[in-house]
Amino acid sequence: MPTIAKSNDVQTVITTFEVTPGTCQDLIDALEDAYASFISHQPGFVAAGLHVNDAQTRVANYSQWRHREDFMEMLRSEEMRKRNRVLNTLCRSFEPVMYDVVATFRQPE
Repeated sequence: MPTIAKSNDVQTVITTFEVTPGTCQDLIDALEDAYASFISHQPGFVAAGLHVNDAQTRVANYSQWRHREDFMEMLRSEEMRKRNRVLNTLCRSFEPVMYDVVATFRQPE
């Protein structure tokens, strides 16, 4: 499970996918398979979570990596390039973006 904290020394990647309600579950299934059989076994992988909006038109993938280079190496692999071609057929667009956590908030105790 991802831990969101400013002090985390990890690279955060948020990928958003624009989908239709008819392809939303297919995309989620493909992403779950990618994580179970490939991505989670890559060097530097820490954790990830998948999110879908109520209308099933957006999927967000929040992942954490030890280093930016670990994520980039995974993306460049032949296996992930092949999977990304399939993912591309299931959505209108997708875009991975790297972020740094600059602040977090929670309900006061």
